[in-house]
Amino acid sequence: MNFKLRLGRVTWPARTGIILGILAPVGMLITTGVMLLDLRRDAWDKAEQTSRNLLQVIERDIARNFEIIDLSIQGAVDGLNAKGIRDVSPDLRQLILFDRAAGARDMGVMLVLDENGDTVIDAASVTPRKLNNSDRDYFKAHKARADLGLSISPPVVSRLLGKPVLVLSRRINKPDGSFGGIVLGSLSLSYFHGLFARIGLGRHGAINLYRTDGMRIVRHPYLESDIGSSIAGTPTFERFRREGRGSFVGTSPRDGSERHFAFARIGDFPFILNVTLSAHEIEAEWRWKAFVISLIVVLLCGLTIGLSLLFWRELQRRSAIQAELERLSLTDVLTGLPNRRAFEEMLARFWTSARRQGTPLSLLVVDADHFKRYNDRHGHAVGDRVLQGIGGRLSASLHRPGDVVCRVGGEEFVLLLPHADGAAALGVAERVHAHMATLSVPTAGIEAGAITVSVGVASAVPEAGGSMNPPDMNPPDMNPSDMDPFDLYRRADAALYEAKAAGRNRTCCAAPEVAPHRRAAPHGVEG
Repeated sequence: MNFKLRLGRVTWPARTGIILGILAPVGMLITTGVMLLDLRRDAWDKAEQTSRNLLQVIERDIARNFEIIDLSIQGAVDGLNAKGIRDVSPDLRQLILFDRAAGARDMGVMLVLDENGDTVIDAASVTPRKLNNSDRDYFKAHKARADLGLSISPPVVSRLLGKPVLVLSRRINKPDGSFGGIVLGSLSLSYFHGLFARIGLGRHGAINLYRTDGMRIVRHPYLESDIGSSIAGTPTFERFRREGRGSFVGTSPRDGSERHFAFARIGDFPFILNVTLSAHEIEAEWRWKAFVISLIVVLLCGLTIGLSLLFWRELQRRSAIQAELERLSLTDVLTGLPNRRAFEEMLARFWTSARRQGTPLSLLVVDADHFKRYNDRHGHAVGDRVLQGIGGRLSASLHRPGDVVCRVGGEEFVLLLPHADGAAALGVAERVHAHMATLSVPTAGIEAGAITVSVGVASAVPEAGGSMNPPDMNPPDMNPSDMDPFDLYRRADAALYEAKAAGRNRTCCAAPEVAPHRRAAPHGVEG
């Protein structure tokens, strides 16, 4: 009796283990399958949301640009009908008619054509450029129909600009209602290329702009053979035109591949915008996740060592990311120089070393003169190139291995010169000005010598027992020996402002401290 009971107790756990050994993998596989299907659904939901967001942003940008051009054209038409407008001087009439035209991006030309198609008013020139567009379809359409309203042409090559444009136009009526010409404004196709090029859709994603008659106006990525082609009559385009806005998964009429289509009508304009994503690329990340998860399930069934290797690899990856983040936290992204945080750490370290060894430490604060003008006149891209050029010239001005250039903010740079006295610092400042005289940005028309900097110099030999507190934390009765590294920076910064006040493009030296929070009057040294 007892033996049979013991046998039952041994056999039942074994049997249970076999059953669980069968059911557990099945349960894990079912759970994994459900989870993978859910992840796949998430991938498609993400693609759907991304497409809708992109579509909305692009649609609004294009519609706004069309509206601005149309408002400019309508304003010109209304202005031409105003009493006395044709009696004012040509330059004043040009200003009155085209005062709204500057708001549109990539606007090509804006012209007023008479009933014969000749240019009579030109937004770009007081004296109209000679041109006759009476053979253009949009001119003929306005001449034939008084109720046409705004017309947007298919892509045509501008006779004035020599590049493909869309022409937006409206009719001018004479007082008796007869045809009096048109006002037109052109929009360069480069506007669409520039707008679409900033958007990443994967290798097989695309953005298309169609007319409502099926003609493809623009495609990104650009393929010349696609421009002007028509997909009218295809099931895909007919759905675009019928529904006006929406999304679906279907077959591309261009290459027959499965794609996700998101589309929308652009305002009241005769255009349809379409954002297309490859179904293969939408699921690419999911496939990778499915592979990883399936591998983990297999490993959980017995390959413990595989999990250990994957864990070790993940730790390596995270360590590399952490090291890179630490490096980036000390580096200025634009110039590649140490940033302000790195500068403060190096200044404290150099100060401690100089105080321990009784050696001098010099600091130069360099600031670009009139830097705001470059941003305002040429744009931030040119401003960034100027800052990069300044950083390069400052680095070239340092000949000793221990010297350091940092960008501490905006157009302000700092040069740290350990073991350098005031005379050596002035020598470096002279080299800075000499190197700056060679800096130019030819693509922006900035010639060598146009970019100058002002330099403030301060030097000190730290004494033992000096403070390491920021300037606003030092006590009022601070002795000269209590000067700290931040005070050295403050003195150099004050000298920089003296250089600015003295006319810029020069160097000023800070005098040594002679009393708490007081120093001798600064003397300028022109650079």
